[in-house]
Amino acid sequence: MRDEEKDQRVRPGWPRLALGALSGVLAGFAALAVAELVAAAVRPQSSPVIAVGGASIDATPAAVKDWAIRHFGTNDKLVLQLGILVGLAVLALVLGALAVRYRRVGAAGVPLFGVVGAAAAVSRPDSSSLTDALPSVVGAVAGALLLYVLVGRLTAVRRPAESTSESATEEAGDAPPPSPGWDRRGFVLAAASAAAASAAVGAVGRSLNASRGQDAIASREKLVLPSPGSPAQPVPKRAGIRVPGISSFVTPNPDFYRVDTALVVPKVDANAWRLRIHGRGVQRPRTYTFDDLLRRELIERDITLTCVSNEVGGSCVGNARWIGVRLADLLAECGIKPPSGGGPADQLVSRSVDGMTIGSPVEDVMDGRDAMLALGMNGEPLPFDHGFPVRMIVPGLYGFVSACKWIKDIELTTFDSYDPYWVKRGWARKAPIKTASRIDTPKPFARPKAGTVMIAGVAWAQHRGIDKVEVRIDDGPWQETDLAAEDTRDTWRQWSLPWQATKGGHTLSVRATDRTGTVQTDKRTRTIPDGAGGWHSVVVTVE
Repeated sequence: MRDEEKDQRVRPGWPRLALGALSGVLAGFAALAVAELVAAAVRPQSSPVIAVGGASIDATPAAVKDWAIRHFGTNDKLVLQLGILVGLAVLALVLGALAVRYRRVGAAGVPLFGVVGAAAAVSRPDSSSLTDALPSVVGAVAGALLLYVLVGRLTAVRRPAESTSESATEEAGDAPPPSPGWDRRGFVLAAASAAAASAAVGAVGRSLNASRGQDAIASREKLVLPSPGSPAQPVPKRAGIRVPGISSFVTPNPDFYRVDTALVVPKVDANAWRLRIHGRGVQRPRTYTFDDLLRRELIERDITLTCVSNEVGGSCVGNARWIGVRLADLLAECGIKPPSGGGPADQLVSRSVDGMTIGSPVEDVMDGRDAMLALGMNGEPLPFDHGFPVRMIVPGLYGFVSACKWIKDIELTTFDSYDPYWVKRGWARKAPIKTASRIDTPKPFARPKAGTVMIAGVAWAQHRGIDKVEVRIDDGPWQETDLAAEDTRDTWRQWSLPWQATKGGHTLSVRATDRTGTVQTDKRTRTIPDGAGGWHSVVVTVE
């Protein structure tokens, strides 16, 4: 190699390093696009971003998860995926720049990410085949080859054009030296072609992945829920207070909170859905179809759900009208008895199609409360986000020990012999919902006018009921509020208090008392291990 050529290869300038970094990004884009296409043939959950994202969620400490939910709400998964993509982009930039000087080393770095994605995919709890590794592997190979080709255009040495006569008369050793340039035209064409092809491949992959759920979508659209054999009682007229800013008594489906670990919402065809009940103390194991459930007597109930990650004053709580099948009846058909009746199993482990495991106390499920396998929500089939075709609901228990969405399996076992997903991560085995209350209006840092200001909000103590709600202004005495009519003890209650507001800054606090006489504690506690505690307070400035 001539000295000039060697110098160009070893010490590329900043323009070529920048283009090398761009090559890395293009290679990363191509890798993800190809992986998306291959995932369409395997299953959407095997996509490397989804697989790595799921593994990241599993490995994230509980405190970090709470922080994400508190700051991003239901957008936490989108933020996670964007974070993964940004991280991949940064690493792709580094590999691309490295490849300008060390072409093979830089290109060889890309498959390492494929290994990470493949390992994450096959280790997911819902993975049942090594084929889940294919999207990451094939995508990484495609990305590595593209980076190698693109960087080749940056390191190729251009030779000047030579005439035929000159070529015929010059000896091989007398050829003119290479000019200090690189294949600009070849790089631009290759980069543009790669970007266009990757975009097309990615679009096809996304389209195919979306089409995989068409059977599930069709099954939901065709579903007409039968009239419940045990309908819910009409909601009392005074259950809803007409105060601007207060939460509606019934939470509309689009506004209902969603907290789960699924980066891709499962779309399950109701016609293909099956539920298996088996395990310890199950005398007659059964497998139910969706039609089996539809043929049974359905119950309709108003039930408020609460997530254990709900901070004091948080929004991860909602009230809806659910329709479904009594879970206790299904368990009894299988010969299952609660521990109080001599049954050997004290834990019911429900499994979702995405691999989530949730453990519930058998005694609570079978003690007469309206625990159900829900099929509908607020007058329509369950939305996919909320568990279509079937989810579990147990009034009075936080969702992480009761509300399995996209359920497919119920196993009877004991708390001593098995720890489900959240228990392994430091959460409690049993978690009854704590008595809580929230100020909806005025909002924190509001600036209302002096005079009559309505303070209003909601309080809940599912399966016990709310007996009293009190508000305190600054350090003054507790004042009992006007309670709205109670629907059931499993739903929240609205409350209000007219306040003669005086100018200046004020702190408003609220506490509730449930029907057992338990007063909401003022002690602030974290959400982990069994739910947050403390009074909700807001600071306002009256003008």
